[in-house]
Amino acid sequence: MKLPVHIAEKLLQLLQGDTVSSSAAKHAIIEDLIVEGIIERRGRIQKTLFITNKNACQIYLQSKYSINDLVQYIQTIKQTDVSRSQLVAASSDSKLKAIRTFKGFLVNSYLPLKASINGAEITLNPTDGIFQFIYDYEQFIIPSDVTVIGIENPENFREISKQRNLFEDLTPLFVSRYPQNQSKDLLKWLLSISNNYLHFGDFDLAGIGIYLNEYKKYLADRATFFIPDNIEEIIAKYGNRSRYNNQKENFGISSLKEKELLRLIEIMHKYKKGLDQEVFIGF
Repeated sequence: MKLPVHIAEKLLQLLQGDTVSSSAAKHAIIEDLIVEGIIERRGRIQKTLFITNKNACQIYLQSKYSINDLVQYIQTIKQTDVSRSQLVAASSDSKLKAIRTFKGFLVNSYLPLKASINGAEITLNPTDGIFQFIYDYEQFIIPSDVTVIGIENPENFREISKQRNLFEDLTPLFVSRYPQNQSKDLLKWLLSISNNYLHFGDFDLAGIGIYLNEYKKYLADRATFFIPDNIEEIIAKYGNRSRYNNQKENFGISSLKEKELLRLIEIMHKYKKGLDQEVFIGF
């Protein structure tokens, strides 16, 4: 059992010489301290807690919960951005609080791309088979003329050099939507920069839904959906009927402002087919 922060705060009040209402500190730990004679409950109707032995209370916290400094413990637990090393310092338990230690997102590129992170100049130039992972994305800055291209599927992200003909007019930085638990980090970064975002996903209702609900909704005019000029020909030839039949729209057509996206939806309805983006690898 760990020491709940609200009970820790009540104990701190007692150690500082205050009294605490018994009803405000109901917990098995308080009862244990009363049995140990460290805390005393007084009063008939409105019962109040008093500490009788501060030194014994501090020894109890240290031996039971490895808490050497109650103030530090409370401050650490209440922090929203805390490291495992801080948790160990506060209570000798790195798992005292659920935290994310692996944040950020993957990037890829087929061209050398200048950027900066934490104020230091870097060059993004992954070799074949190697991706770069941006951890301190809050301090990750790219040139304003770079278009961020979000790729929905892992294989397309891995094989971007085989799809470079699709983006010849752009200076691209490719980012991966996966793993999904990192996607909010990616969105936070996109919201912090002014660069345009191009979504390269599956050409089906689910892919459009991902774009609209996860990116367009937040990035507004900075976000567009990648649609090749010959998309109708490709869907007609390589599209999959089950991809179309098994999906339902999770967005409102009436709210769409992008003419090309509306045209794409019409093409899918016309052929009753959806298209996996993997078709463009080496196309």
